[in-house]
Amino acid sequence: MLWVARLSGFLSAAMAMVVLSPSLQSFPPAEAIRSSQFDGSVRFPGQIAGGTRGTAFRRAPSFRNAADCGATAGNGTAANVCDPSLVHIAITLDEEYLRGSVAAVHSVVQHARCPESVFFHFLVSDPGLGDLVRAVFPQLRFEVYYFDPERVRGLISTSVRQALEQPLNYARNYLADLLEPCVRRVIYLDSDLVLVDDVAKLWRTDLDGRTVGAPEYCHANFSKYFTGRFWSDQRFAGTFVGRRPCYFNTGVMVLDLERWRQAGYTQRIERWMEIQKSPPGRIYELGSLPPFLLVFAGHVAPIEHRWNQHGLGGDNVLGSCRDLHPGPVSLLHWSGSGKPWARLGAGRPCPLDALWAPFDLYGPAGAEESR
Repeated sequence: MLWVARLSGFLSAAMAMVVLSPSLQSFPPAEAIRSSQFDGSVRFPGQIAGGTRGTAFRRAPSFRNAADCGATAGNGTAANVCDPSLVHIAITLDEEYLRGSVAAVHSVVQHARCPESVFFHFLVSDPGLGDLVRAVFPQLRFEVYYFDPERVRGLISTSVRQALEQPLNYARNYLADLLEPCVRRVIYLDSDLVLVDDVAKLWRTDLDGRTVGAPEYCHANFSKYFTGRFWSDQRFAGTFVGRRPCYFNTGVMVLDLERWRQAGYTQRIERWMEIQKSPPGRIYELGSLPPFLLVFAGHVAPIEHRWNQHGLGGDNVLGSCRDLHPGPVSLLHWSGSGKPWARLGAGRPCPLDALWAPFDLYGPAGAEESR
């Protein structure tokens, strides 16, 4: 019966391609001109999850704005980061998830109608990773921001997965401090996702006076993210009085940094992390998510679920294969323990990992033809 299971999996991926096809063909090729050939490859000396030391990243295809996008100033320096016409995206870079981050960036520029108008803000603990991004994406407009791991190391609690305990996983809490004051809004994206739609549509989300916009999931069991100590102490449980808190995934968020700075939300998040570390014990589980829920749940501007088809990495322990949620898709998110680059590298991919593979730039030039 194994062949039946495999056939079922491939049919699932095929159906997903049918669902995604309108997004993948959102504008005629003539309107956004891109080269169809890879220009070369770039070698990186580090160890990348799902690959081997020294394997090259291919240089990304070139990209240009569509004719109606308008002119943009400069070519990716800090001097033009304040250009009001830019779409700002923040994403972390580290060795373990670098393959995923590069694929995420590739997916954004491939589906953007105005890719030259997208500015990336890369949060790193190793500034040298910026050189690799510049080599893989020569046209990309970006800045690299160093995040000191010591800033949060003493605030981090143990979690169900070691990856959730990494300091860089908390860098999103400090975007308002790290980015230039003129950057008033930013899209935060995790490294384990790809877009199959124009990011400008997400950028134009109406936050309706809220600081955070994200897809909400009000059917989820919200209480499970907090411990018995939290719910038994009215000082903590009373946090949600007068609010209708819903779970939201912090891997895809639209943030109003101006409102964030004015309200001092970084300090509010840190305060909950301090309480978590204090006696008599923890008040929440799952790393960096609960402090966001404590501060923002019930005050989130809802975004269509199509912008975070999350959970494709399976659960936090086994990383089992998952299917797409019903409905349209603009963003695929492999949250959970199973990552597509690791499963593909091990020769044990899930069916939906085939939707991530076209954006993978890992391996020497010509490697994409052998897939």
